[in-house]
Amino acid sequence: MKGHPISSRPFGYARDFFLILLSCLLLVCSFPRFDLGFLAWIGLLPLLLALHGKNPKYSFLLSLAGGILFFLGIFHWILEVPIYKLLHHGLLALYLGSYFGFFGLVFSFFSIHWGVTHALFSAPFLWVSLEYLRSNLSFLALPWGLFAHSQYQYPAVIQIASLAGTYSISFLIVMVNAALASVVSSFLYRSRKGNSFHLHIPSKKGKWALGIIATSSLTFVLIYGYYITSLPIIGNGIKVSLIQGNIEQVKKWDPKYAKDIIQVYAEVTQKATRDQPTLIIWPETATPRAINLDPSLYAEIKEIIDKAGVPLILGSAQHQKFEETELEELRYSNSAYLIHPGLGVMKSQRYDKIRLFPFGEYLPYKEILPWSLINVRGSGNYAAGKEFTVFEFGRIRFGVTICWENVFPQLVRQFVRGGAQFMINITNEARFGRTAAPYQLASISVFRAVENRIFVIRCANTGVSCIIDPCGRIISRLKDQKGQDTFVQGWMSGWIIPLESRTLYTRYGDFVAWIAIVGSLVFLLGVFRHKRRQSSVFRV
Repeated sequence: MKGHPISSRPFGYARDFFLILLSCLLLVCSFPRFDLGFLAWIGLLPLLLALHGKNPKYSFLLSLAGGILFFLGIFHWILEVPIYKLLHHGLLALYLGSYFGFFGLVFSFFSIHWGVTHALFSAPFLWVSLEYLRSNLSFLALPWGLFAHSQYQYPAVIQIASLAGTYSISFLIVMVNAALASVVSSFLYRSRKGNSFHLHIPSKKGKWALGIIATSSLTFVLIYGYYITSLPIIGNGIKVSLIQGNIEQVKKWDPKYAKDIIQVYAEVTQKATRDQPTLIIWPETATPRAINLDPSLYAEIKEIIDKAGVPLILGSAQHQKFEETELEELRYSNSAYLIHPGLGVMKSQRYDKIRLFPFGEYLPYKEILPWSLINVRGSGNYAAGKEFTVFEFGRIRFGVTICWENVFPQLVRQFVRGGAQFMINITNEARFGRTAAPYQLASISVFRAVENRIFVIRCANTGVSCIIDPCGRIISRLKDQKGQDTFVQGWMSGWIIPLESRTLYTRYGDFVAWIAIVGSLVFLLGVFRHKRRQSSVFRV
């Protein structure tokens, strides 16, 4: 059976494109800055309906188009990077959209050869398998725009991340969409008869089974979530102060603004000391030059720290991202330092960024791949760090991630497994302007807090700077008097509790993603067995 491309071609093409467009609109609006996360629970429904009765090739193209539109909507902000061109944006959207395309292809293959009931049951397994692959595929790894991320504003929904990771939330969302699709498709196609179409109508038993499983799973998640969020967070708290310098990107690396930048941080830090914090935090690449290579700059920083009398976490690097280097043989580092009052640079603790940003901090496989063919030049030439440094002072232990490292759950998990009692993310998103980028990054950090049941502190140059509690609630956010939280200068102080994490996720990681992969393979084997059985029947 080859499947039905479309019943009436002009009308069918228009209907399918409308459904794909509707799906993309619902899904894009689920994420920051629209923040209509409830739409994700029906966002995949139009796509699933569009795939009903279609052959795999057509389904691949249809889903690919939907994926391209979705990621163009999610990642529009990256066009703010000067070296990033429309050609690169198109290639990125095509690559990321292909994951949607392969979902549509396999879903339709299952539907045609084993029936839509089995295809709908397989949908969450297929989707999470592809999300996990997209999140971990070498230098192309991008765990961004996962369905789960749309739910960051709903604490009751996301608490299962501490048990089974963020992918379990994506699994649940797709399952609910599949259950709704089984009901809607039964209504739409109930009048269709004949052997050629019966596989595309969900069975009554399958529809009820999928609905019951989805409803009971969602009920469990909500009950568990409400229970966990009602529990008090107990422990000895410490006060931290976040400094948001709001330094323009064009000024950050210009030598003529170096003194002004240090003056800004000195003044705001001095104001923050009135709150008597235990720890002060500056954002990524806060210093205009590298403190380990510039003794005079380090002396200025030390004077600020000694005057404040409080340990300071700060970001410092030798070269800015997304810029070509003059000497390719030089290797730079993007680092975080913990410096104590009265101690020299040799006694400071340091973490070097492990997960570098491809094409911004290094050029992947530049000796092998001809990146110049698509107008990609060498940039950054950074060296990746190798150790998951856990900073310590007194009885307090914490980890620091730099920039986009917080989007990688396994990386943060390694810090926590190494003893970190809370996490700090220092970042600079000034180059992205007034876009959704900082809000999307902040929403992803919510899941790192829930997965490991720890506080996560986010300190950004231009915002969003905030404190997230172990239930994923943003309990405080740096804002000005007008309520603006980006491109404002100031400080924020808040209490956190260092916690010892013992969640299932911290111990066992993304086992749900591996279950999804195994489940997808089981469905694939089931399809081939069904095909062989059908072939045997026809031969007889």
